[in-house]
Parts: sequence; structure tokens; C-alpha cells
Amino acid sequence: MTVIRFLHDINQYGFIAIPQITNYYICCMQVNDALIDKLSKLSMLQFSNEEREAIKIDLEKMIGFVDKLKELDTTGVEPLLHVSNNVDVFREDVPGNMLSRKEALQNAPKHDDLYFKVPKAIKKPSQS
Repeated sequence: MTVIRFLHDINQYGFIAIPQITNYYICCMQVNDALIDKLSKLSMLQFSNEEREAIKIDLEKMIGFVDKLKELDTTGVEPLLHVSNNVDVFREDVPGNMLSRKEALQNAPKHDDLYFKVPKAIKKPSQS
């Protein structure tokens, strides 16, 4: 974990963001149970104790890798904003052959006269 001593207290999720003179921010992340709980809630996944420990180890390795990259001398290196120099490489949006609604729905296993019917994919967590 990166330790920055002049910062305010770490919030309940282990994050600190400090505005610098530029538009960049320093973020110090502490991998703890509160962070894993937050990730679990955001991803709507439940982790066993073994999975939680494995996630902690993986996150600490990732943070360690990023910290190792901070050791590189990048003076004179311009930030990379895009992988290539191509800008707005899009084809023209030209309508082509389109299916009628009837043709589109004819092979669907479930449908009404207007829409495809599909099973619910995301369920809200039960209220406790």
C-alpha cells in the first residue's frame, strides 16, 4: 500500500483524493473489508471468505504493480491520450436493407405484436 503522510483521514472505503495544481489527482487506496463490501455491493455479487481474501491479494498486487510503474522516469514523455493517431474514424451512417417488424419477430421464440419477450436478466437484491 502506498502511504502518503500529509493526507486527511481515509474515508470508510479506503480512498483519498487530493486535488493537485494540475487536473490530476493522487489516490491512495487501502484494500480492506470495507472496500471488498463496496465492490460486492456495486457488482451485485456475493463472495465467500476465501474469495474475499483472494480478491484482496489480487487488488494489492495490482496496486503494487501501479506503484512500481511510478518509479519510472517519465520526464519529457507526453501523456498518451489515444492508442493511435486516428481521430473520429467512422463510416457514414447509411441505412441499408432493413427487416420489417413482422420479419424480425417471426423467428423469435417469444414475442407480442411489437416487441421481443426475454427473461429478466437483472434482479434487484432482496430488501433486508
